[in-house]
Amino acid sequence: MDSVITGAARGLASGDPLGALNLIALRDDAPALALRGIAMAQLGDLARAKLLLKRAARAFGPKEALARARCVVAEAEIALVSRDLENSAKALDAARATLERHGDRANAAHARHLAIRRLILIGRIDDAERLLDGFDPAPLPAALRAAHELAVAGIALRRLRTRPARVALDNAERAARAAGIASLVAEVESAAQMLTTPAARQIARGSETPLLLADVEALLGSRALVIDACRHAVSLAGRTVALDTRPVLFALARTLAEAYPSGASREALLARAFRARHADESHRARLRVEIGRLRKTLRGFADIEATPDGFALKPPRGRDVAVLAPPSDEAHATVLALLADGEAWSSSALALALGASQRTVQRALDELVAVHKVQPVGHGRARRWMAPPLPGFPTSLLLTAALPAS
Repeated sequence: MDSVITGAARGLASGDPLGALNLIALRDDAPALALRGIAMAQLGDLARAKLLLKRAARAFGPKEALARARCVVAEAEIALVSRDLENSAKALDAARATLERHGDRANAAHARHLAIRRLILIGRIDDAERLLDGFDPAPLPAALRAAHELAVAGIALRRLRTRPARVALDNAERAARAAGIASLVAEVESAAQMLTTPAARQIARGSETPLLLADVEALLGSRALVIDACRHAVSLAGRTVALDTRPVLFALARTLAEAYPSGASREALLARAFRARHADESHRARLRVEIGRLRKTLRGFADIEATPDGFALKPPRGRDVAVLAPPSDEAHATVLALLADGEAWSSSALALALGASQRTVQRALDELVAVHKVQPVGHGRARRWMAPPLPGFPTSLLLTAALPAS
């Protein structure tokens, strides 16, 4: 690799894409095209970056499998930042295997972290944990150690293990500062804000309290019967019964929990579960059936007793009742929560991450656009969705060690 390419690669690794472009802007050989693609990605021009990387991959000869694999990894990171979660994971796995065979430990580790981040985004935490398990980041450069710690923190946060998440984020911050890459430091700081930003609300005995992630962890580990409106489940003493596929039962359980220690009227239950404005005998009959199903589902968690005008939730003796709700009850809060990361998502990626149909997600996006809470970017199949950016906080992309200097 000549000295110009080496200098450009070092510039990119240190977070200086403009300096790298000054060296290689007029070159069209394969290594220069790849580095120009990475530079354009760091500057935010993802479409141009993808085009340059594809040209570079084609330009490398059949015996340059290592260089092509590095291009695949760079394209995979662009896909991740673009929230193109349907992008084939097989290509990234194959590239990682090629890098490992050729002894390119740094780029192989980078490919592994990209795969882990994708798995975390689509909710496959067990798979992400298995991919991370036993991996030693100590020999890696500081930037990749930071990426490793961010992956560890991401899994811990999804598991609601705030103490190991804080340790991992502290390690990530030290590694990012040692790397001297401003965008990486900003990414770590942004991730750390999740520990100090209200993540949910606790509704209990007629009052609401904002909760940090540590508070959510403490609540779910307490002796309380928790009606979890974030995951549509009921938890008690480490046991959980999922109601995500039974929305009527969950709506009844939440209404009863919000009314605790009093009972909920039949009118309130019918309005929440069936959206019935004017209940008739058929509604009341259906309510009795659904209450019977809920009573059976919650056996061992709580009893449900009839009252003169409705029903009341009766937890085991000595247990309190709390509802764990999202920070906001506004429509499509889960879609807004995903878009809050500042990146541009496709509707198919949102559907994949939410476990919903693309049609349902598209309806939600259309409603959010109408109230100016989401903005579309691009047209047709290239259309992406993002939250309106805050002034002074541009989105950034970091491609660490995609093409090393050696």
